[in-house]
Amino acid sequence: MVQDTERQPTAAPAVPSAPARALLPLILPALVAGIGCSLLLLLVSGVAERLQGALWEDLPDALGIGRYSAVWMLVVLTATGVLVGLVVWKVPGHAGPDPATLGLSAAPVAPGVLPGLLLATMLMLAGGPSLGPENPIIAANVALVFWLGSRLLPRLPRALWPALAEAATIGALFGTAVAAALVISEALAGRPMRGALWDNLFAPLAAGATGAMTTTLVAHPTFDLGLPPLGRPHAGQVLAALVIASAAALLGLAAVYAFPYVHRVFARLGHPMIALPAGGLVLGLLGGLGGPLTLFKGLSEVAELARAPGDRTAGQFATLAVVKLAALLVAASCGFRGGRIFPSVFIGAALGLTAHALVPSVPPALGIAAGVLGMLLAVTRQGWVSLFTAAVLVSSPTLLSLLCLASLPAWLLVTGRPQMQLRADGTAAR
Repeated sequence: MVQDTERQPTAAPAVPSAPARALLPLILPALVAGIGCSLLLLLVSGVAERLQGALWEDLPDALGIGRYSAVWMLVVLTATGVLVGLVVWKVPGHAGPDPATLGLSAAPVAPGVLPGLLLATMLMLAGGPSLGPENPIIAANVALVFWLGSRLLPRLPRALWPALAEAATIGALFGTAVAAALVISEALAGRPMRGALWDNLFAPLAAGATGAMTTTLVAHPTFDLGLPPLGRPHAGQVLAALVIASAAALLGLAAVYAFPYVHRVFARLGHPMIALPAGGLVLGLLGGLGGPLTLFKGLSEVAELARAPGDRTAGQFATLAVVKLAALLVAASCGFRGGRIFPSVFIGAALGLTAHALVPSVPPALGIAAGVLGMLLAVTRQGWVSLFTAAVLVSSPTLLSLLCLASLPAWLLVTGRPQMQLRADGTAAR
């Protein structure tokens, strides 16, 4: 009897695991990178917070001006544009590459760029533009870790150092190594790997965990908004999650498609001392329209929204979302050094609370989480980060299943579309 060998299944070749002796030398560099990246983030954030207090509390009080009056917002944001413009124009390195071209991964820049980049970031965080610290801090940490690591330990692969710095910074930003592991695993999915997945994740996970633990021990951050957990879900909540996440993704895509055009408008101004003050002026006008909640990176402002979801109408929440989205577009296009994740969290949360105000049976926790999920999927195009960020805002195991379902139609809307990140030639990355 002849056997049909063509139909016999063939076992996939086993991926060889790295021996422990190959991974052990990576532990110490990962721990040092995690601590160092976290401390740099805390230093920049701490200086920015002190400067913010001086600009928005001490100085207007001394002058007898309302802290967040429309006039003061216009003055401070325009002045912030002037100061950041001076840094970009005059400081060596010009505060790094165009921030519109940066994401959560960064190529190492020369160490001489970092003083200007960090100074511009601190001024931005204190002055009120709607950007977060993630992109410039990742770029700075990648540059430092790469420069030090490649000189002190030249035998280790050069590609290791950016991975350690990115994982450590993401862990420090979110206060957990899970976020770092998810981002790194998503990045590895598009690259050829040597060895098993967990062998490739070993050192970045150690760096991310160390960065997260350092931040937790020093600063005690939390993303949990303290909203009531979701009970047993029903069909109406499933439908609400699908609709809110998809609507947020569509709103985010509108900003993504507008991004290259807004960037081109500011690029035509031709000089940072024109583009950045002009951007600051527009942001000041938007601040007068949306109020102080639409300023800054947005995390503490999200907590303020969540504390009293019934205090505003659907129109007021929608206005906050639209103004913040416009502020994000302007700040990211005119040259302010900052990232787009944290402002997107505010926009998604405001949109979710709009849904709660329109349909009170939609729990605030569900609205916020689904809105953040859809907005981040459109802006970042990173599924794991979007799911993780939306889930940690509300401590509810039930909600995670709803978010996984809601991510499917939202992903179908955004996949294959441009990202809110530009190439060097000004075209949208995909």
